[in-house]
Amino acid sequence: MSDLIIFDASVLVDQLRTDCHRRRIETLNGLIRNSSVVMAELWRGVVTPADRVALVALARNHPTITPTQKNWLESGKMLGEIRADCGLTADKLRDLHFDVLIALTARSNDARLITFNRADFEMIDSYRKLQLEIW
Repeated sequence: MSDLIIFDASVLVDQLRTDCHRRRIETLNGLIRNSSVVMAELWRGVVTPADRVALVALARNHPTITPTQKNWLESGKMLGEIRADCGLTADKLRDLHFDVLIALTARSNDARLITFNRADFEMIDSYRKLQLEIW
């Protein structure tokens, strides 16, 4: 198991809204890293000053990992495979793109990816094996 941990936005949004995962997060073994894709998703949803403070603290406390050029190119190829195999709409492929980038970034950094989004990430995992943990 990897020493690095990346949370998908689904977990962080729930945590930031309700603080319901504090104990579970505190008991994790590993170094938490932010995904720049997840951070962009979170910043897009900022509504209150408290949201801003929480995201600034998250960025300050955990280094951020960004998709590489290779991750971006592989994401397009992978989405093409998924489209051919599953016949997904352009809208669904666009929605899935960020999740694919998060997954490929975690994979290339040998990081464990923790999410609530079972359906999308298990599909991604079937195309590129991940260290995936579903909460």
